[in-house]
Amino acid sequence: MVDIVIRRTEALSGEVSAPPSKAYTHRMLIAALLSNGVSKIANYLVSDDTSATLRAIKALGAKVKQQQNFLEIEGAKTLKTPEKPINCGESGATLRFMIPVAAIASKPVTFVMGQSLSRRPIKPLLQSLKQLGVKTHYSEEKPSTVTVQGGGIEGGKTVLRGDISSQFISGLLFACPMARKDTEIIATTPMESKSYIQMTEEVLCKHNIKVSILEDFRQLLIPCNQSYTPCSHVVPGDFSSAAYLLAAAAITSSRIKVTNLDQNTKQGDKAILDILKQAGLKVSVGEGFVEVEGKLQKAIEVDAKDVPDLVPACTAIACYTKGVSKIYNAKRLRYKESDRLTSIYTELKKMGADITVGEDSLTIRGPCAMHGAVIDPHNDHRIAMACAAAALGAEGETKILNAECVGKSYPKFFKDLHLLGANIVGGKLHR
Repeated sequence: MVDIVIRRTEALSGEVSAPPSKAYTHRMLIAALLSNGVSKIANYLVSDDTSATLRAIKALGAKVKQQQNFLEIEGAKTLKTPEKPINCGESGATLRFMIPVAAIASKPVTFVMGQSLSRRPIKPLLQSLKQLGVKTHYSEEKPSTVTVQGGGIEGGKTVLRGDISSQFISGLLFACPMARKDTEIIATTPMESKSYIQMTEEVLCKHNIKVSILEDFRQLLIPCNQSYTPCSHVVPGDFSSAAYLLAAAAITSSRIKVTNLDQNTKQGDKAILDILKQAGLKVSVGEGFVEVEGKLQKAIEVDAKDVPDLVPACTAIACYTKGVSKIYNAKRLRYKESDRLTSIYTELKKMGADITVGEDSLTIRGPCAMHGAVIDPHNDHRIAMACAAAALGAEGETKILNAECVGKSYPKFFKDLHLLGANIVGGKLHR
């Protein structure tokens, strides 16, 4: 257990590189597993979650060579049966993407879930797969497991909600091109986090897989009997992670530059740039970088439907703006690594935030008189990063317990924050 102490910091400055995208790294690894040939993935993210997906594709037969800054992955022509259960750790993407993929294997494959992952929704995906002819068994005994019987996917029509997790849809998009019949996915509620489905479609397209997205993501059509071809990828920088650096700059009225960010990405979390502008900051976008400067002014309003991962960062920012900020359509945050609405409410309130929480919303009345506190991030990387950013503008010092939980998505977060001038003492900044 690593504790990090953060003291009020007058200003940050300098330049850091955004970490590679976690979402794209997951997707490229899985597409490489399913390809007949060798794919290369450069600038990939090394984190707890992506390591879980790397373990999974190796267990299913991918041959992986780790070079200095890229992976060389030879796909498995036929998915092999792992010798032991695949440990997904706390990675929801690993579990939800790999369960449908495992249905293509000839024999049963078992997945093991970490403690917080076992509390996150998975049954809607299993019900959807049942409609497509896939048998699974879910055990709630500790540790929780899902066993996929294998033998292939029949295909056909399946219905599921669009407001629980876009990862369910992405998992089906990876596996159903190899089904015996065409697959039709019908979303019974409006789709949320659409950009993540677009990222999946983008990666599939590069591997010569065709899918059709219709009716504002309410209907998806996947032709059967397709074959993945290998591809070389460069993983783009991660706006989800960079948002927490940009939040830190906003809270300290600083000017910083974050490189390795492409404004043309399909990542929905680039919306952080518009949110910062809404709050009164100057945001400059150049070739492969973002620069922010200025002082937080106006309250913000954030529809979290398509950007749930930005909510903790936006809540921290809202504590330092003038007026009433509202974050809404955020119910899905209750089923993340923690109940993220309750977690961010509880921890920022400890620091003096004037904040209320609703069933699917947060309301913040700023500017708040923020002060140091002992923060429990609830083993949630984004809560730890958001409270670290908030601590930079708070009086006194803040101790973040179990700070190593940032390793889920951004292992070097505290190191990068320190490089920008954050007053961080104690603890190991990165692995």
